[in-house]
Amino acid sequence: MPTVNNFVFKALLVVACVIFVGLCIEAGGLIVNFVFSMFKPEFVGNLYQKLDLSNMYQQNKWAFLGSYSFIIFIAVLKAMLFYAVIVLVHKLDLKKPFSPFVANKILQISYYTLSIGLISYVARQTVKSLAHHGYEIDKLNQFWVDSQAFILMGAVTYIIATIFKKGVDIQNENELTV
Repeated sequence: MPTVNNFVFKALLVVACVIFVGLCIEAGGLIVNFVFSMFKPEFVGNLYQKLDLSNMYQQNKWAFLGSYSFIIFIAVLKAMLFYAVIVLVHKLDLKKPFSPFVANKILQISYYTLSIGLISYVARQTVKSLAHHGYEIDKLNQFWVDSQAFILMGAVTYIIATIFKKGVDIQNENELTV
């Protein structure tokens, strides 16, 4: 059984690393898009994901900055979330899983996940209100379509973090009584 668990955790570490690299590339591409769109708006249609918001930029720069800020912030938070997952899986000791490090890292993961969900929800509602003012928002919906899933996942992860924190307390109490 331990070899199966080690294999599963090594496979999870590889998958998390691949996802992390992909999310870093996405966040970096979005940041480059943002910089290019500020200085050379004519090249925006040829950049990463063809996220061309030049019409919004011409209509209202503040709406453009706000929308793009939400996109970049969510992308960076997703990368940070998977970095925290990589650190957790890499340093997790299966012989003694209830440690303060694991409890704190799971709590940090729940905060990242909940933050992604809440910011995505706020961004979706904000951009939806921009649509009422005649802005084209179809290209933006892909960035916060899963906000409810992140909120629910953040809540579940927070519950797991609370259980781990209680497990650490019980484990420390048992070590003191022996």
